[in-house]
Amino acid sequence: MGTSQTDIELVRRVQAGEKKAFDVLVLKYQQKVINLVMRYVRDQHIAMDIAQEAFIKAYKGLKNFRGDSAFYTWLYRIAINTAKNHLVTMSRRLPANDIDAQEAEQYESAEGLHERGTPESEMQKDEIHQVIIEAIQSLPDDLRTAITLREIEGFSYEEISDAMDCPIGTVRSRIFRARESIETKIAPLMD
Repeated sequence: MGTSQTDIELVRRVQAGEKKAFDVLVLKYQQKVINLVMRYVRDQHIAMDIAQEAFIKAYKGLKNFRGDSAFYTWLYRIAINTAKNHLVTMSRRLPANDIDAQEAEQYESAEGLHERGTPESEMQKDEIHQVIIEAIQSLPDDLRTAITLREIEGFSYEEISDAMDCPIGTVRSRIFRARESIETKIAPLMD
């Protein structure tokens, strides 16, 4: 029985009222979800909280899960949305402790305060990063999921095939088309 089939069976058991079956899904995917969320928040404790929130949302929404996509693909989207919502919420709050210029000398060894490059190079990196994000977000769902699982999650083609419930050849084609589309959009910035 493949990963997708095992997940679907566990989902059906949870939907039938067997709560312990969800524990199996949590144990199976919690590290992947935490790693995914870490790409957004970069703090393990916060990532663990967000992952827990994502699993709670998944559990509550499981009654509506129809199996149109693989369970992990569905969970992946919930985790991404939960992480993004957290970032939006945090961006609305003012920082509690600002460091003023006089205190900055005490933080000389703090990694976040060291200059990473010229303002121009930082601006260019930010611009390229933003264009890549926008390019990925503008992709059709199947291409966006495939490229994200490959490039961000580090999934193998076989794992993506299982997660998306499609042949490996289709996965390769989707990733190729996604990369091609992204490269087209960043090419003008690279000149």
